[in-house]
Amino acid sequence: MRRHTITPRPDWQQTVEEQGLVYPLTRYPDDSLRPYWDESAYYSFSLPEVEALEDVVAELHQMCLAAADFIVEHDRFADLGITDRQTAALIADSWRRRADQPSVYGRFDLHYDGTAPAKLLEYNADTPTSLVEAASPQWFWMEERFPEADQWNSLHERLVAAWKRQASLLPPGSPLYFAHSVWDESGEDLMTVAYLQETAEQAGVQTEAIAVEDIGWDPMSGRFVDNQLAFIRSCFKLYPWEWLVTDEFGQQVRETLDNGGGTGSTCWIEPVWKMLLSNKALLAILWEMFPDHPNLLPSYLDGPRELAETTGYVTKPLLGREGAGVTVHEAGGTRPEDPDETCCYQQLAPLPDFDGNRVVLGAWVVEDEAAGLGIRESAGLITDGYARFLPHVIL
Repeated sequence: MRRHTITPRPDWQQTVEEQGLVYPLTRYPDDSLRPYWDESAYYSFSLPEVEALEDVVAELHQMCLAAADFIVEHDRFADLGITDRQTAALIADSWRRRADQPSVYGRFDLHYDGTAPAKLLEYNADTPTSLVEAASPQWFWMEERFPEADQWNSLHERLVAAWKRQASLLPPGSPLYFAHSVWDESGEDLMTVAYLQETAEQAGVQTEAIAVEDIGWDPMSGRFVDNQLAFIRSCFKLYPWEWLVTDEFGQQVRETLDNGGGTGSTCWIEPVWKMLLSNKALLAILWEMFPDHPNLLPSYLDGPRELAETTGYVTKPLLGREGAGVTVHEAGGTRPEDPDETCCYQQLAPLPDFDGNRVVLGAWVVEDEAAGLGIRESAGLITDGYARFLPHVIL
């Protein structure tokens, strides 16, 4: 794994926008616009290195599924902050019926510096983004700049194949809706959903686009409907489950949830059992189940334990995204007051520093297989909304 500088293409912004990345710039607090898509540098990997990372991702995914089963079978929902028994029962039922429910993708965030074993930082298996840039613009960038190279990127073909395999699990006779929130100002959620809709259409699935805020409830039929009052029997939503079950119509979501048993009226994708994998408490459950595993960092729910004096630790809200609420604590420092919300305490593993840039690998999973890589850089130890996306090649 190496970082290389390179001169960006003169028309790079227009090019990536035409390829679906309509958010190539990030607005900073000083009101300046700076590249989010950053092709002033790129990373290179060897093929054996990528093959080893693929094996790590495959193993981590299977470990996470084992942890989900452990949480359900040992009723550990409270550790995830899930205290509503109806929601817990729905998750448990969804998990046990998972073979009958469509489930498409997820993203592991990994600490990796090219030498030491990769370490799991977190797993977003419900609403992961940065998919468009990983699947499309970086592939076309490679074809233009390094036509003889390769890339860890089979995202598009794997997504299309996944929809083909899982089309039979969708309720027949109605389209699969793809929903995003209108409150997304950057366009990232919109384009992520649009890209996934495109892959489903290429698989032969009938689709419709809708905003989450435009999904209605028909009290006469007891079903969710679109703007034309057509029943929404299946819906891919880029909208976190913890919001969906607690919003104004959360009770209706729970009461009409189709877990694959044919008794409900709406099949949601990703399925509700993904709440088990997109919760930072998963990190502590994994460490409990697989202590000292080379690809895990020590993580706890009851406090930092030995990490406070040895390695330092990071406090992560159970449901935080893009670094929100994450705090870094150096070893031996003054112990802060306990946070107001339940958190996961994970060993501090400072992100690898490449020429002053802090790097995190986003390794994609489609169904149960490793499918691609996206790389983000940040200026500090926390990968937040100001991180940049850099392409990569296999040399």
